[in-house]
Amino acid sequence: MAGVTGLGGVFHMVKNPAATRQWYKDYLDMDGEYGPMLNWSDEKGDKPYSLISHFPEDSEYLEPSAAKFMINLRVDDLDAYVEQLKDKGLEILGQVDEGYGKFAWILDCDGIKLEFWQQVEAPDS
Repeated sequence: MAGVTGLGGVFHMVKNPAATRQWYKDYLDMDGEYGPMLNWSDEKGDKPYSLISHFPEDSEYLEPSAAKFMINLRVDDLDAYVEQLKDKGLEILGQVDEGYGKFAWILDCDGIKLEFWQQVEAPDS
């Protein structure tokens, strides 16, 4: 039976795609042939996964972004990654440890909220 195997990408419109692509390269060290790319074969850990999560329209979780979506990016060492972002002059909006994972947030150059996630425990099956 055919089925979905994973997240293929996030597609959104921005004012200046070349500038946004350069920002992701400069600040997040993400680039590739078609834009910022991630190789899932590089993932480590027990049962890594991607998530599509739905929030009610009145949720404040995506603030301070005005966008109706957020991009969640997995990282291998959140604390070290946050320090790298700070060294590049980026403002960290918040950082928490939820037990199953560590999270931190920034806004990209277009005001899109980015969530960085270090998975600490394997998800429940």
